[in-house]
Amino acid sequence: MKSPPPSAPPPPANYGYGQPAPATGIPVSTQSYTNIESFPAPPPPHFQATTPAGYWSSGLCDCGSDVSNCCITFWCPCITFGQIAEIVDKGSTSCGASGALYGLLAYFTGCACIYSCFYRQRMRKEYMLPESPCADCLVHFCCEPCALCQEYRELKNRGFDMSIGWHGNVEKQNRGVTMAPPISHGGMNR
Repeated sequence: MKSPPPSAPPPPANYGYGQPAPATGIPVSTQSYTNIESFPAPPPPHFQATTPAGYWSSGLCDCGSDVSNCCITFWCPCITFGQIAEIVDKGSTSCGASGALYGLLAYFTGCACIYSCFYRQRMRKEYMLPESPCADCLVHFCCEPCALCQEYRELKNRGFDMSIGWHGNVEKQNRGVTMAPPISHGGMNR
């Protein structure tokens, strides 16, 4: 049997991970074939957050990074709170109901921060965020609009489309899932 000339291409690569490369006469690093850990793992497909766990994606006073939300929150914080509450409640209460309750508390007591600080606390626990710069109720009491803007940005940076609410986000996420075709029970169908 004749051996191929030295300028011939190497034999086809039909080896897998953990198996040595075939002898071609060309030095090859076996680490590139056997060390799977050297390849970076792709991120999970549903991961949206750009901030590591344990950190807020934006600061309390970064309201200018989303000017439209800053203006809405300044003039009508009940809208921003309603959007936050619907996502944090996972759709069990609507944006309108939460926003209306917030508005009523603000109108009659002047201190809706008592209600909104509990949502900040729930959001922090769910996403493992630090209680900073101080206690949740104190953040809301001292600077309610800034706290609401920060929470809104945090949820937005975690991949939520705040304008479509919880159910819209769930539907958007599940669009890629194929549904089984409906079962026909015989008879005439239109």
